[in-house]
Amino acid sequence: MTLSTLIAEPWADFGLIDSGHGRKLERYGRFRFIRPEAQALWAPADADWQADGEFVGGSDDEGGGRWNLTPQVPQSWPLAWEDVRFHAANTPFRHLAFFPDMAPQWAWMRERIGEGAETLNLFGYTGVGTLAMAARGARVTHVDASKKAVEAAKANQALSGMADRPIRWLVDDAVKFAAREVRRGRRYDGIILDPPKYGRGPNGEVWKLEEKLPELIGLCRQLLDPRSSFLVLTVYAIRMSALAIGELVRQATADLGGTVEMGDMAIREERRGLLLPTAIFARWQAQVKG
Repeated sequence: MTLSTLIAEPWADFGLIDSGHGRKLERYGRFRFIRPEAQALWAPADADWQADGEFVGGSDDEGGGRWNLTPQVPQSWPLAWEDVRFHAANTPFRHLAFFPDMAPQWAWMRERIGEGAETLNLFGYTGVGTLAMAARGARVTHVDASKKAVEAAKANQALSGMADRPIRWLVDDAVKFAAREVRRGRRYDGIILDPPKYGRGPNGEVWKLEEKLPELIGLCRQLLDPRSSFLVLTVYAIRMSALAIGELVRQATADLGGTVEMGDMAIREERRGLLLPTAIFARWQAQVKG
């Protein structure tokens, strides 16, 4: 296994401007926002931050909180990453309706899929990763338990001008869907999953990451075969090591050959080049055929 750090560099519509003292200042298109960031233990480069809004966190470990926004901030506004367009919005969950640190993962997957590749995006949220793969000709099955998230993903599909791309949009529980696909004998060329720490399925199914993740990775393995190309797992907001999820993925894919990479995901700060850690990941890729 390889231990590495995936770094999201700034792009035209996103950047981490500054960070420190438990907060971060980011730009999303023409707007700037301040959000809590527990891992920004250092001092910021500039003590005087000017922003269009700030998320004030709750007092408990389960999150909560509210946005304080200026009147100029709309309900949503369009952004772009390469050839994918999508809506940003100030959500009640403190993020902006997409995860910019996923950009290196999107780019990595796009290098490993071809026209017509069958791919699966579990916990697909607002679909930026789905559209990143669809833009390269992949056939994508997008699964999320939230009907609202899937509707937002469909809106991003329209915004990107990809209405004709072969995408299946499904509101479903990830574990139950994967189990049905296994029973159907389905297989995929690539799978990405970005499970939450805790959640509920459309019919009240309870998801707890530490309890359900091994089962789900086992199901995902059964949806891969020697012709498959990759499996990408990202994990946020939980006390779990990249070594732990790396070993989970390594054991699940051992019979397929190939390699497993794991480590931290981070965003590079624009002002000083500091790396702000955001998540951990593990990913398998097939052996390169030469």
